[in-house]
Order: sequence, then C-alpha cells, then structure tokens
Amino acid sequence: MRVLPLLRYGLLLVLVASPSLAREVSDRLTIRTLKVPAHPAQESSSIYVSWQVVTALRFEAEVDPARTKFLGWEGRFEAPLIGGKKVILEPLRELDSGEALPLLVTLVDGTEFTFLVRAKSREDWGWIDYQVNVFKDPDSYNAVLSSLYDSLSRERRLSEENERFKKEENSVDHAYATLLANGQVKKTPFRRAKFWRSKNEDMDVVVEVFSGPEKAAAVIHLTNTYHGQTWRFDGAYLTRDFSSDTARPFALRMNRSVLVSGQSGRIAVVVDKSAFEDKDGQLADLALQIFRDDGLLQVFVAMDHTLLRQ
Repeated sequence: MRVLPLLRYGLLLVLVASPSLAREVSDRLTIRTLKVPAHPAQESSSIYVSWQVVTALRFEAEVDPARTKFLGWEGRFEAPLIGGKKVILEPLRELDSGEALPLLVTLVDGTEFTFLVRAKSREDWGWIDYQVNVFKDPDSYNAVLSSLYDSLSRERRLSEENERFKKEENSVDHAYATLLANGQVKKTPFRRAKFWRSKNEDMDVVVEVFSGPEKAAAVIHLTNTYHGQTWRFDGAYLTRDFSSDTARPFALRMNRSVLVSGQSGRIAVVVDKSAFEDKDGQLADLALQIFRDDGLLQVFVAMDHTLLRQ
C-alpha cells in the first residue's frame, strides 16, 4: 500500500477523500424491531442504508416477489433480492441526504407495507439498519419478543457507554484533550512540533501536532467554507495500518461536532505512549483519521512515535 511510507514525513492532509477511504461502519449497525400496522393510510416507515452495508428486511410471512416493487433503485442499488420472508437491499453508493426511494413490499397473504429507503440517519442517536424485523401485529408473541431483545441491547450499550464516561472523567488524557480543544495549550505539558494549513472550496484546515512527556497530541482546526452546507463530525480512528484490526485507544474532545457555513471548531486528540507500542513493546507510528458525516475521510494526520518525549 503506497500511502504508508508517507507516515515518515510527519503530516499529511486529505481534504476531499475518495470512496475507497470510507470508514468502517460496523460499530453503527443496528438490528431493530419495526411495528407497522397494516392500514392503507399508514405513514411510510424509513429504512436507513449505507454503502458497503447489506440491509435485510424480515417479515412474519413470505414475500410476494411479483407484487414487491422498489422504485428508482437502478444505479443506486444492486438488484434487490426477494425470497422467503426477506427483502435484501445493497447500495452501490451513499445516498444523498435528500434521497428517499419508495419500497412497496407485499406479502403472499396480500398485506402491503410501504417504506422510504434513505441515507443513514444523521442524528447523534441515529443508525444504519443492518436488519429490520417488521411486524404488523404489535402485540404478537414474536413482536413482543423482538422488542424485548431490542430493549436489552440498548440497555447494554447504555451501560457500556456510562462506564466509559466514568473512566473518562478520571482520565488525565481526556483532561488534556479538553484543555486543547478549548485553546488552553499553555495549561498542558505539550509543545507544538508541527503545523500545517490547507484550504479548498469546502473547508479551511489547520493542524497542530504536539510532543509531550510520553504522550503526543493533535489539534485540528476546521472552518466550514461551503456556502449553505453543514459539516458534521462522524468519527475518529487511530490505527497503525488504516484497519480496525490495529485500532488504538486515545482521548478526544471537540468544542463543536456540527459546523454551519462560516463556523469554526476544534478537534483535540491525546495519545498515550502505550498506544504506540506493539505487542513486542516496540514503538510504531500511527495514523489519525477524521471522518465527516458522509463516511468519507476529511483529515488524515500522521502521528510519529518520535513525538513522545522522555
């Protein structure tokens, strides 16, 4: 992979990324229960999809392929797979935020369901549908059981998130990241080692990379210059080779996750020495990737292990 040697030059920005740099989305996939009363006047339920993710709709009875129609899928999706109790959708690309494709599913017993297939939900509580279990009788045994599993899964995620927040409250690295995100560099032990600025028609970017005592840090300053278009933070990943297999822990804080046109914000990251160590205890360089809400790479920062000070 030719991009890896660029790490030794210390810093690289990618401002408009290609789809090949789309982030991994497995951590956002959701299995959910959808109770849709069978009624001609029912409001169409939304199904959220994303490129490189297969979405399955699962029904209580077999689907009638002859009376199931997906409008406008050509060029956007693989041909829908319809068989048994399932309808399978696979996007060929990310849908635009305004796209909503009608899907009519008819079961062999004549029951009809209407859906609007949309781009992944943008809200903080949003999701990408991996599997949707559809029920027309909300009080049926299977519907209630599926809802119970949904509730238990949400409770487990909330419990894990609360535990993570408790750990972060007492984390020195998160405290440093908070100071950096608030522009209070002088209150931290970090010294600026590298500086980079870049502009295009969508975003002005300034990156500062800091060295510290057995820690490294980066602050990304973003200014949205795209008229009428809102920018949203979607995720940050720190890896050795751009894959989830080598993902490393780090502390992150930001003062804004959403930037309207003309607005600026900061993203601060602090990395402990232990994140740079491989299984043999040797230090290795890392790659920090910041993704925007369409799943594409906005900024890439090379984090060199030589940033660590004794």
